[in-house]
Amino acid sequence: MSLRGTREIRDNCQIFRLTGLLDAFSEPNFIKVLAKCLADGPSNLILDLSKIDFIDSSGLGALVQVAKKAQTAEGLLQIVTNARVTQTVKMVRLDKFLSLQDSVDAALENLKSK
Repeated sequence: MSLRGTREIRDNCQIFRLTGLLDAFSEPNFIKVLAKCLADGPSNLILDLSKIDFIDSSGLGALVQVAKKAQTAEGLLQIVTNARVTQTVKMVRLDKFLSLQDSVDAALENLKSK
């Protein structure tokens, strides 16, 4: 199963709810779609990865690229995680760079306070 998802625009941000695998196979299309959506606006992004089954180094690299693209567009990236995603992000010490949240509501609140 590859990566699938939905997009919603709410409260001046884009919310992507993703399922499946964020890996070397899905990474090119993931970057392409998010770059286009970011260009269309708004520039604040929430990636709900709470239903992701697997993320590899390519997926982590994609998250870093998206975070940088959001910053360039003067927006922020918030990532809603599950235990597997959190563990993978912390293992490579990207938790200081990527804003990890427990829920979409927490991510929305964090964006409002910025």
